This record gives sequence, structure tokens and C-alpha cells, in this order.
Amino acid sequence: MKTARNTNSKRTAPVVESYASVWDALTDTPEQAANLRARSALMRQIAAVVKGNNWTQTEAAQHCGVTQPRMNDLLRGRVSRFSLDALVNIATAMGREVHVELQAA
Repeated sequence: MKTARNTNSKRTAPVVESYASVWDALTDTPEQAANLRARSALMRQIAAVVKGNNWTQTEAAQHCGVTQPRMNDLLRGRVSRFSLDALVNIATAMGREVHVELQAA
């Protein structure tokens, strides 16, 4: 948290910054935030398919071509452990098609 000096007092008051998303707060650039948003969205959709099929982590891992610990990371939302490429491969192994679209910011 940044602080600002109040010229009328010796105390510092916190300056509150607001962000459009948690990803904007955690990253240094809009590009990094966009990448994290995309990975997070894809992970949520994969997790929804797993839940919708009532798969155990082991069953989901088999359907996705990954190990159970890797599936655990995905279902727990550990975004930093997955690239977009890896997530597309997982979704494809599940028999899903990934679509990408651009929207004005």
C-alpha cells in the first residue's frame, strides 16, 4: 500500500488504489493481466466440465492426459502453473474446442 505525506500532520495516510480485477493488481502490465485472465477463465471452464461429469481427480486426469497432481493444481486454480498452450491441450484432450475472440478494451 502506498502512503502519502499529509503536510498538516506528521502522520501518513494510506492511499487506496483500485483495480478493475485482481489480475490488474497482481501484475505490472496490462498484457500480463490479460494473460492471467485468459488462463483463469479457461481453467474455470475445464473445472466446470470435470464437475459436470462428476469425475474424480484421477478420472479427470485420465481424460485430460495429465497426472492427478497436475489436475489437482488445475482444480485448485493454481494459474501460475499452467500456460495457455497447456490449458488448450487439456481442453482438447477432453474433447472440447477452444475459441478465442478479441473485444475492445
